[in-house]
Amino acid sequence: MKLEKLNIGIIGMGYVGLPLAIEFSKKVKVLGFDINSERINQLKKKIDITNEVSKKELSNLKKISFSSNFKDLINCKIYIITVPTPINYNNKPNLKPLIRATNLVSKILKKNDIVIYESTVFPGTTEEICGPILEKSSGLKINKNLFLGYSPERINPGDKNKKITDIVKITSGSNPKTKKAVTKLYSTIIKAGIYEAETIKIAEAAKIIENTQRDLNIALVNELSLIFKKMKISTEKVLKAAETKWNFIPFRPGLVGGHCIGVDPYYLTYKSKQIGYNPQIILAGRNLNNQMPSKVFRDIISLAEKRKMNSKLKVLILGLTFKENCPDTRNSKSLDLFDHFKKKKMKVSCFDPFCKFWNKEFKKKYNVIENINKKNFDVVIIAVKHKYFIKLKEKIYKLCNPKGFVYDIKYILPENNNNYRL
Repeated sequence: MKLEKLNIGIIGMGYVGLPLAIEFSKKVKVLGFDINSERINQLKKKIDITNEVSKKELSNLKKISFSSNFKDLINCKIYIITVPTPINYNNKPNLKPLIRATNLVSKILKKNDIVIYESTVFPGTTEEICGPILEKSSGLKINKNLFLGYSPERINPGDKNKKITDIVKITSGSNPKTKKAVTKLYSTIIKAGIYEAETIKIAEAAKIIENTQRDLNIALVNELSLIFKKMKISTEKVLKAAETKWNFIPFRPGLVGGHCIGVDPYYLTYKSKQIGYNPQIILAGRNLNNQMPSKVFRDIISLAEKRKMNSKLKVLILGLTFKENCPDTRNSKSLDLFDHFKKKKMKVSCFDPFCKFWNKEFKKKYNVIENINKKNFDVVIIAVKHKYFIKLKEKIYKLCNPKGFVYDIKYILPENNNNYRL
């Protein structure tokens, strides 16, 4: 496999696909494909609404092109699929975007092409679901004249210090030769190193447990915070004391959403049930984390009642994204928190420094204000740990009226009589 002669097609120009396409384009010709023509037009204009890639970086690219016409992928030899793998309303895997992308690629496959998947899936998806689709539509046979790879994404949205090249990459293939080819490919851009998984299923499983473990760790600390609150003990002080032991893992309570931690565990539990094992700990942690917006809401109402405040609170939520320093609001639990107050007919406003990346409909729905010069709120909730809010520090108190208080979910401010926490 001569790298300089390769054409790579990357399907899905989101948080995963775009940074990957840019890194590969520094070495070979890349076509960035997305079915969303609006997204493609933005990228052609050097605009990235995910805020992962700067206009300057997009302007300096020479070996990359963008398209929403799948026929433009015909000359590629390697296809990398990076589409989302969400869940449906029953918390079951929604593989429609993945299957759609697989069907699309299958129509243009040629002999000896390699299809690599980066999307997070349950073990077996690549070979048992995607593989047969590719074979049926293309007429090719896997490990004969068509080859599969799996290299799970490890993008950390909003983290400007740890980019794709700085994170160890797992690689795998449908046979040893393909695995070596996939490893060689990614080695050209990944500075941190490559870990070769023995099989595709092992690589799929490794990815799925990364976020499952994190979900459970946060669930444990969330439950501890609920227990300590009833004991009238400061959770933060307990955690700081415990962290003096070398092997205590530092986590903080909070809202757990997004398209990774809040989704991936359901992929594993779905597959687990299919093979006859009913998972308990994973789902217990997931259920607890899903309940946290409701628990925060009830705690705030209880605090307001103790302070003899008006039952119709005027609330400001600081942060609507699912995590800090990125504009992504998918499956954000801040949105659920907003809904709890709205259902009780309370006046809720929201502010987020990344609101410029959102459309008008979304901002209207969540009553997003463009600045926080307005004051006189009964409750100010710090829901996301954006750097913007950390810099504000004690100025956040000034957003409250004389009887108001801050509810600091993200532990930004010192705990006191006007600042409460989980």
